[in-house]
Amino acid sequence: MDFTPPPRSAWSIQDDITYLNHGSFGLAPIVVQECREEWSRKLERNPMDFFLREMEPALDEAMASLSKFVGADPRDMVFVDNATVAMNVVAENIELKAGDEVLLNDHEYGAVFRIWRQKCDQVGARVVSARVGNFSDPQDSTNDSGQTNMTRRVVNSIFNAVTDKTRLIVVSHITSPSAIIFPVAEICREARERGIPVCIDGPHAIAMRDVNLTKIDCDFYCASLHKWLSAPFGSGFLYVKRKYQQRLKPHMISWGRSLGGRDERWQDHINWLGTRDPAPFLAVPAAISFLEVVGLESFRSWTHEIARYAREKLERLFDTKAWVPDSPDWYGAMIAVPLPASDVKKAKPNAMHPLQQQLWERYQIEIPISECCGQSFIRVSCHLYNTRDDIDRLIDALSKLMA
Repeated sequence: MDFTPPPRSAWSIQDDITYLNHGSFGLAPIVVQECREEWSRKLERNPMDFFLREMEPALDEAMASLSKFVGADPRDMVFVDNATVAMNVVAENIELKAGDEVLLNDHEYGAVFRIWRQKCDQVGARVVSARVGNFSDPQDSTNDSGQTNMTRRVVNSIFNAVTDKTRLIVVSHITSPSAIIFPVAEICREARERGIPVCIDGPHAIAMRDVNLTKIDCDFYCASLHKWLSAPFGSGFLYVKRKYQQRLKPHMISWGRSLGGRDERWQDHINWLGTRDPAPFLAVPAAISFLEVVGLESFRSWTHEIARYAREKLERLFDTKAWVPDSPDWYGAMIAVPLPASDVKKAKPNAMHPLQQQLWERYQIEIPISECCGQSFIRVSCHLYNTRDDIDRLIDALSKLMA
C-alpha cells in the first residue's frame, strides 16, 4: 500500500526489542504521553482549583471527543480505568437470583469468566459457556454468502446455549486469546428479539475497528483505551444503555455527587472516587487526534497487512491453520496461529509459556502464547511502529528454537 507510517521514534519504545504485543499492553505515542504529563502537572499546580472547577468540564470535553469516535451519546458513557473496572461495575448491577444463568463462550477472557463466576456464586446463579470452538470452514469463501454463513454459525453457537434462565450474554467484540472479530451487532440483534441484555467486552476493538455503539445497540460496553487507540494506561470507558443508568451503583463508594456544584448525573458516582489523577482520561483526545492525522483507514490497512504477513509466515512454519478466514471481517491488527501439537509445551500454572520466555530471553521479542479451547496459539499484534522486518525476526527466532 502507498502509505508511510510515523517513524518508530514517535514512540518511546526500547531500541533493542521487537514488540509484537500491542494487544496486551499498547504503547502510547510520545505526543500522547506528553499530553498526559501536562494534565498531571496542571493538577499539581493547584489541586483545589483543578478538582473543583476544571476537572468536570475537561472530562466532558474529553468524553465528547471519545463518544463521537465510538458513535455514542456522551450522556451514556463514563470514563473508567480499564475494561476490567467497567465489567465489575456491570456485574455489580445485574440482578441475578438462584438458578439464573450468565452466558459466556469458550473464547472469552479469563478475568471476565472470573468476574462472572464470583457474581454468580454470591447468589446461586451459574456461568454457562457456549461452545464456539474452531468455527472456520475452508469451504467458506470471503464473498458475501460465505461471510453470512460464518456469521450465522457463530451466532447459532452462542444462542444454542441460551435457555429460559439466561439473564445476560457477555461476549467479546474481538476475542483476546484467539484474536477473532465476533459479529456483535448480529448477536445483539438476536438477543433483543429474545429480550436478553448483552454486555460487550471491547478493549481490542476501539480504533482497530470502526466502532459505532448506536448501531451495535448493546446494553453495556466495556473498553480499555491503552490498546489500539494507544491512549495512556489507566484510560477506559463504560457505556450504559439509558434504562439502566439511574439505578447504577458504583464499584466503590465515595461522595457520589459533583464537587463542583453541578446537577446530579449518573456518572458522578464513578467520576468522583477521591483524588484520582484523571490525566489518562484527559489525554484520550490526543490519542484520537494522533490516529486521525495518520488516517484511520491507513492505520487499519497497515496493521492488518502486517498481521496477514505474520499469518502466512507462521502457518507455513508451523504447518497449521489460523482459526479465522483470511479476511479483515474476521481479524484486524492481531492474529493468533496455532502452535504445532508436537511443539506445544504447556506452561506451569501462573507461569509464562516456555516458548514465550525463550523468545524474550534469547531474542528480545515480546509476544504472548495464548490458550483457547485446549489449543495453544502464538498471537501477533501490530501497530504503526511494526514492519515486516519484525515478523521476519520472529520467524527466524522460531525457526532456530524449533530446530
